[in-house]
Amino acid sequence: MQTITRVAELRSNLAKSRGADRRVGLVPTMGYLHDGHMALIAASQAQCDVTVVSIFVNPTQFGPNEDLSSYPRDFLRDEELCRDGGVAILFAPDTQEVYRSHFETFVEPGDLAKPLCGVFRPGHFRGVATVVCKLFNMVQPDVVFFGQKDFQQCAVVRRMVIDLNLPIEMVTVPTVRERDGLAMSSRNRYLSKEERQRALAINRGLSAALDEFRSGERNVEKLIAVARGHLEAVDRLQYLELVDGDTLKTADSPLRRPAALCAAAYVGSTRLIDNVLLGCQLGSAMRG
Repeated sequence: MQTITRVAELRSNLAKSRGADRRVGLVPTMGYLHDGHMALIAASQAQCDVTVVSIFVNPTQFGPNEDLSSYPRDFLRDEELCRDGGVAILFAPDTQEVYRSHFETFVEPGDLAKPLCGVFRPGHFRGVATVVCKLFNMVQPDVVFFGQKDFQQCAVVRRMVIDLNLPIEMVTVPTVRERDGLAMSSRNRYLSKEERQRALAINRGLSAALDEFRSGERNVEKLIAVARGHLEAVDRLQYLELVDGDTLKTADSPLRRPAALCAAAYVGSTRLIDNVLLGCQLGSAMRG
């Protein structure tokens, strides 16, 4: 595995792979890798000849009171995990390499960035779309891999790929969970033992609603109420919404289209997100 920090070196190295007609996969991350990231890497390994993992804690997607400075980092551990996972290139640029002096050009996402997390994290998806577009331009992958846990992020990036005619296939990999059901996240390390137990209420609520859906329930209000009944253990429920799987607009009753039940909640000072899909798999692979 090569660890590369400069765009010019990255492009030079990948030009050799493209010259040999090798299929390049990209797994964009902010580091502090866990089994969810490793599932993305494994998916790339299965579908591509060359897997690139990027590690970059992107400052433009953090708000002024969010955890940019304390976001968990362990680069040596990440490097070892990538090497063990068969990654060909670990791309780890610093902030100056990504955002040169006087940087002022951003990708402005549309309506998909407005609901759910967009209400509470203004500017977040502008930062996400911008850095992801830059990584796509730096790596020029054939395929990119994202996790379903970040459902709205996937929708925003997928729309960008289509709208900007990017020649990239986007694959969404199902959420990987801990044995107790908690969705894997780099932020889980913030939880105390007691908080972690209470955090399990999120998955319990979503799973209960999914069970009702599988039993035939199609009323949006009833499905939300089933999930909400399990979420009293969290300290603050930021949102719990059932949205159309394509538009992210509030789903209509009775449900006739693929939808997603999405939640964001604080347990202690840690903000956690999760979701379940109601209906067929949404956007598992798409090319611009």
